[in-house]
Amino acid sequence: MPRFEPKNPDYRAAANAMFERQRAMQTFGVSVARMEPGEADLAMPYAAEFCQQHGFVHAGVITAGLDNACGMAAFTLMPERTDILTVEFKTNLLAPAKGERFVFRAVVVKPGRTLTVCDAQAFAVQDGAETLVATMTGTLMALQRRE
Repeated sequence: MPRFEPKNPDYRAAANAMFERQRAMQTFGVSVARMEPGEADLAMPYAAEFCQQHGFVHAGVITAGLDNACGMAAFTLMPERTDILTVEFKTNLLAPAKGERFVFRAVVVKPGRTLTVCDAQAFAVQDGAETLVATMTGTLMALQRRE
């Protein structure tokens, strides 16, 4: 896997600040578990209120976690005074999302000046064992901040 150099030397603080502004992630109980240039892992505990009729975590919640992991991974490579916005993603649901917690892992595949492509995987964790439940390929766009 290629090693990326962040354009913002303070990328961790900037990415964490961006993540803290996302109230949906707070609602779902998602937290940042790991962050490196071009990589991000998010974690989420199981919560029955986010399940569908069969007791599995709803695909929309899983997709939101994957999307955010992609956004965090891409954001770690953005220059200062930049925001980020998802412009496209494709999700494959592979197994029922049932576990005591969930991990969303994303890596940058191709960084760009304007568009960045990421791959992500969602894992259900039960008794320490991880089961792959979904994958995502996403395209994210850098937005220059207007002060």
